[in-house]
Amino acid sequence: MEAVILVGIQASGKSTFYRERFFDTHVRINLDMLRTRRRERLLLEACLAGGQRFVVDNTCATVEERARYLAPALAARFTAVAYFFEPDPRGSVARNAARARQVPPRGIFGTLKRLEPPTPAEGFHQVHRVLLRDGGFVVEGPHPAA
Repeated sequence: MEAVILVGIQASGKSTFYRERFFDTHVRINLDMLRTRRRERLLLEACLAGGQRFVVDNTCATVEERARYLAPALAARFTAVAYFFEPDPRGSVARNAARARQVPPRGIFGTLKRLEPPTPAEGFHQVHRVLLRDGGFVVEGPHPAA
């Protein structure tokens, strides 16, 4: 059982990464799609109760925000994996401009200011670093917990 948490600013490629890597194997938990924390919590609880692999596709910018998903996943004996999307504010603003539902630039830069890279000390079994290069993803790691 695997819990994957994607960490990065808006328009950094998290949703595209999910579709390319996890669409066929993991349930997607995404607040934009679910609209309320209640629905998000219910879907998370269902995944945990059913032993269903899932991916949290939100910004998850801080340790505190990630703990909302990480603590229950660890308590349910899931393997926890983080993918940290290396910030590229200019690229994110450009990709955001092409979206149907755009985030105001101040939202992107506000998230960037709060962004804390995930670490094994939070409880992650593995932490990966994701870079966007030549229109594709380069994944570094995993960096296992010590």
